[in-house]
Amino acid sequence: MNWAALEGLLNGVNKYSTAFGRIWLSIVFIFRLLVYVVAAERVWSDDHKDFDCNTRQPGCTNVCFDYFFPISHIRLWALQLILVTCPSLLVAMHVAYREVKEQKRRAAGGDGCRHGYLSPGKKRGGLWWTYLLSLIFKAGVDAVFLYIFYRFYRNYTLPRLVKCELPPCPNVVDCFISRPTEKTIFTLFMVVTTCICIVLSLMEATYLISKRCRECLLASSQDSALSHPEPTGTEGQVFHGTDYNPPVASIPLTASIPSTLPEEETLP
Repeated sequence: MNWAALEGLLNGVNKYSTAFGRIWLSIVFIFRLLVYVVAAERVWSDDHKDFDCNTRQPGCTNVCFDYFFPISHIRLWALQLILVTCPSLLVAMHVAYREVKEQKRRAAGGDGCRHGYLSPGKKRGGLWWTYLLSLIFKAGVDAVFLYIFYRFYRNYTLPRLVKCELPPCPNVVDCFISRPTEKTIFTLFMVVTTCICIVLSLMEATYLISKRCRECLLASSQDSALSHPEPTGTEGQVFHGTDYNPPVASIPLTASIPSTLPEEETLP
């Protein structure tokens, strides 16, 4: 495996993720991918070879193994990891497409041209929908594979002894699974990490939706404030309705006003 190429790819995906997305990517890379590559493949490498049945009937062991292990754990996990990590790569490819488109626009119109994307990695427009749909897809894939594991392997556990009576077995035969306890522990570990990844994806989706709703509410409030400006010179005044009658102040009379003016004195 080319770890340098994988590290560069993960850094590109991590660059455009939120805090929840970075935690999700760390869990997938450390607790799922590395455990799968380092330990899980070795645990299930001898599942068919060491599946023993107490019969020598040709074909009986193969038929019983196919009945109890219709799909190997290790192949299901490989398919699950591929489907889960693909949406994150699509987000990185969408950002790369935006950057290439912006470079072509600048090359055609020069530095003074209008920018199509002020920040190609910012989750706006189509990139926001791509990121949100990738979160929903990842959570859905993990949930579907949890259901598949539960249907094929009841309670995610492997018994030590299974009884098989399928033809061409001559009668009911006992078959023994190799290292069932170790395989059960790894299965439960992968189930727990998958549940954590589902919760992180749903939390990140909720965070993105709530953030977008808050931004829309703030934008609508600012637009309403700009469309109804405050009249000039009316600071501190209180406006009433049209049916408001202002109170009339009564001025008390302090002195009586004479009805006639005094006659002018005649000069001698």
